[in-house]
Amino acid sequence: MAAPVLQAQIDINAPVSTVWGLVSDLSKMPQWSPQCRLIKPIGGLKQGGRTVNVNRRGYLFWPTTCRITELLPEKKLAFRVNENHTVWTYELEPTEAGTRLVETRHAENGTTAMSAFLVNNVMGGTPNFEQELIEGMNASLTRIKAAAES
Repeated sequence: MAAPVLQAQIDINAPVSTVWGLVSDLSKMPQWSPQCRLIKPIGGLKQGGRTVNVNRRGYLFWPTTCRITELLPEKKLAFRVNENHTVWTYELEPTEAGTRLVETRHAENGTTAMSAFLVNNVMGGTPNFEQELIEGMNASLTRIKAAAES
């Protein structure tokens, strides 16, 4: 069973507006995420907007679609993955030195049966896959930090 919440955070020495500009430009997601290879926004960056995505893990490729569920400029971007019902959020908060960026994967209501089956039978099991997700979140945040501070 999927963990209810996976989370990573990083402090960035850049203003919230700079970090928001990177996070909210969905076309840049493949630059940050080790798993995301393509994200195509449909309908623009707005609550209710959709994306079509291609993800990769080794030789495995799979498509997903998402709906933006929350969009609070310079504060929060959240989207729900339709195929597994998880919700991913990026939350920004100002700090004395710049911005704290928190990435969270929410699965408080579990995932779909198909997603659980694929994770357990194709992707090495839930514990291994979720460890990879946490490592990917940390890698994404580190890449966003490097871009914001450059």
